[in-house]
Amino acid sequence: MIEMPPLQFAETNGIRMGYYAAGPVSDPFPMVLCHGWPEIAFSWRHQIKALSEAGIRVIAPDQRGYGATDRPERVEDYDLEHLTADLVGLLDHLKIDKAIFVGHDWGGFVVWQMPLRHPARVAGVVGLNTPHLGRPPVDPIELFRARFGDDMYIVQFQDPAREPDRIFGGKVRETFDFFMRKPRPIAPPDAAGTPARPNLAFPQMVAAYDGSRDGRAPILAADELEVFVDTFSRTGFTGGINWYRNMSRNWQRSAALDLVVRVPSLMIMAENDPVLPPSMADGMGSLVPDLEKYLVRDSGHWTQQEQPEEVSAKLIEWRRRRFG
Repeated sequence: MIEMPPLQFAETNGIRMGYYAAGPVSDPFPMVLCHGWPEIAFSWRHQIKALSEAGIRVIAPDQRGYGATDRPERVEDYDLEHLTADLVGLLDHLKIDKAIFVGHDWGGFVVWQMPLRHPARVAGVVGLNTPHLGRPPVDPIELFRARFGDDMYIVQFQDPAREPDRIFGGKVRETFDFFMRKPRPIAPPDAAGTPARPNLAFPQMVAAYDGSRDGRAPILAADELEVFVDTFSRTGFTGGINWYRNMSRNWQRSAALDLVVRVPSLMIMAENDPVLPPSMADGMGSLVPDLEKYLVRDSGHWTQQEQPEEVSAKLIEWRRRRFG
């Protein structure tokens, strides 16, 4: 297993944030690696090693609600205003003027917001699986409910009784054994050309999960799996799920936000991601004028862990070409 750099801490935006750093401190444009759900900075272990050995400074935080970082009680403390301000405070702590922000899954939503909310601190953005989208005309939770039904995991996460938190928290090993596998082939569209509707009832799928009957290939070695299991056994899942509980709030509070990203940007897509398919990045150029796209073949959702060498190589190539 690749070892992480020493864990460090920063006081930022009212919380204590754990983070890992490697590479030369003289690098003028460090890359800040932002994980998604349910992950931690350890998800970037391959990229931390590869990028730092290539002479790039990298910083990978456990973000608000995760791992070694504080987990505030109030749901509202996990909106995008807080999540982006946390990263600004981390830059302040490290005395960094500007950084390139790289985000996967939910971390992708956060890093696309950085140049909109804190443009003076952003040199570039990389979205991994997560595209930059326009503001929907209605509350996104209502869109998810209309398209996927009440069983869709994001809709379930709005439950004030926090039943999904208890399901995952009571089956931590099963949760990561279920999620951290290569995907099954995506079903083709039906005769009318309608895409197959994926089963996104993740809490119920985890509750009924039997890993001995799962034919999908795992993407984590046994010792890597233990890092996730040990961490989330300690922290639970509520902090990360609270990010989802702010989706309506984020939508309401973004009506006046200029959504055009005006920094060099890279969109890395995964061929077989059933939740964030490459087609979601279609039309991104209207909101991200300086955009490159790159497709990782034979990868599902956990791209930086499924195809680490290819993801790291692309990050290094793009970073050197665009920023020296």
